[in-house]
Amino acid sequence: MSTISSDEVARVAALARIELTPEEVERLAGELDVIASAVARVNEVATPDVPATSHPIPLTNVMRPDEVVATLDADEVLAAAPAAAEGRFAVPQILGEDA
Repeated sequence: MSTISSDEVARVAALARIELTPEEVERLAGELDVIASAVARVNEVATPDVPATSHPIPLTNVMRPDEVVATLDADEVLAAAPAAAEGRFAVPQILGEDA
Protein backbone atom coordinates (compact mmCIF):
# COMPACT_ATOMS: atom_id res chain seq x y z
CA MET A 1 0.00 0.00 0.00
CA SER A 2 1.50 3.32 -1.10
CA THR A 3 1.32 6.11 1.44
CA ILE A 4 2.78 8.86 -0.77
CA SER A 5 0.95 9.45 -4.03
CA SER A 6 2.18 11.24 -7.14
CA ASP A 7 -0.56 13.82 -6.62
CA GLU A 8 0.79 14.61 -3.14
CA VAL A 9 4.34 14.99 -4.48
CA ALA A 10 3.12 17.29 -7.25
CA ARG A 11 1.07 19.36 -4.77
CA VAL A 12 4.00 19.80 -2.36
CA ALA A 13 6.35 20.62 -5.25
CA ALA A 14 3.91 23.28 -6.42
CA LEU A 15 3.69 24.74 -2.92
CA ALA A 16 7.48 24.84 -2.74
CA ARG A 17 7.59 26.29 -6.27
CA ILE A 18 9.73 23.43 -7.53
CA GLU A 19 9.23 22.40 -11.15
CA LEU A 20 9.22 18.63 -11.55
CA THR A 21 8.74 16.57 -14.66
CA PRO A 22 6.13 13.80 -14.52
CA GLU A 23 9.00 11.27 -14.39
CA GLU A 24 10.54 13.07 -11.39
CA VAL A 25 7.17 13.14 -9.61
CA GLU A 26 6.78 9.37 -10.06
CA ARG A 27 10.37 8.67 -8.96
CA LEU A 28 10.09 10.90 -5.89
CA ALA A 29 6.74 9.37 -4.93
CA GLY A 30 8.39 5.94 -4.89
CA GLU A 31 11.45 7.13 -2.97
CA LEU A 32 9.37 8.98 -0.39
CA ASP A 33 7.16 5.91 0.02
CA VAL A 34 10.25 3.80 0.80
CA ILE A 35 11.35 6.39 3.39
CA ALA A 36 7.89 6.50 4.97
CA SER A 37 7.85 2.69 5.17
CA ALA A 38 11.27 2.67 6.88
CA VAL A 39 10.08 5.24 9.44
CA ALA A 40 6.97 3.14 10.08
CA ARG A 41 9.16 0.09 10.76
CA VAL A 42 11.28 2.07 13.23
CA ASN A 43 8.11 3.24 14.99
CA GLU A 44 7.04 -0.39 15.38
CA VAL A 45 10.13 -1.26 17.43
CA ALA A 46 10.36 2.05 19.30
CA THR A 47 8.39 1.00 22.35
CA PRO A 48 8.26 2.82 25.70
CA ASP A 49 10.76 0.34 27.21
CA VAL A 50 13.42 1.33 24.64
CA PRO A 51 15.15 4.55 25.77
CA ALA A 52 15.54 7.33 23.20
CA THR A 53 19.11 7.99 22.10
CA SER A 54 20.70 10.66 19.98
CA HIS A 55 23.78 8.55 19.27
CA PRO A 56 24.36 4.79 19.32
CA ILE A 57 27.54 5.14 21.40
CA PRO A 58 27.50 7.20 24.62
CA LEU A 59 29.51 10.39 24.16
CA THR A 60 31.31 12.39 26.81
CA ASN A 61 33.22 15.64 26.46
CA VAL A 62 36.94 15.21 26.89
CA MET A 63 38.25 18.50 28.16
CA ARG A 64 41.41 19.43 29.92
CA PRO A 65 41.25 21.56 33.05
CA ASP A 66 41.81 25.29 32.63
CA GLU A 67 45.26 26.33 33.76
CA VAL A 68 46.56 29.87 34.04
CA VAL A 69 49.84 30.20 32.16
CA ALA A 70 51.99 33.10 31.04
CA THR A 71 50.79 34.73 27.82
CA LEU A 72 52.93 35.44 24.80
CA ASP A 73 54.59 38.83 24.59
CA ALA A 74 52.82 40.94 21.92
CA ASP A 75 56.07 42.43 20.58
CA GLU A 76 57.61 38.97 20.27
CA VAL A 77 54.58 37.65 18.36
CA LEU A 78 54.43 40.67 16.06
CA ALA A 79 58.16 40.34 15.35
CA ALA A 80 57.44 36.92 13.80
CA ALA A 81 54.56 38.27 11.67
CA PRO A 82 55.09 39.06 7.98
CA ALA A 83 53.78 42.60 8.58
CA ALA A 84 52.67 44.61 11.61
CA ALA A 85 51.35 48.13 12.14
CA GLU A 86 50.35 49.97 15.31
CA GLY A 87 50.77 46.89 17.50
CA ARG A 88 48.56 44.68 15.29
CA PHE A 89 48.96 42.22 12.44
CA ALA A 90 48.86 43.98 9.07
CA VAL A 91 46.95 42.13 6.35
CA PRO A 92 46.08 43.01 2.76
CA GLN A 93 42.92 45.02 2.23
CA ILE A 94 39.94 42.94 1.10
CA LEU A 95 36.55 43.66 -0.44
CA GLY A 96 37.55 47.14 -1.53
CA GLU A 97 36.96 48.59 1.94
CA ASP A 98 38.39 51.99 2.80
CA ALA A 99 41.20 51.95 5.34
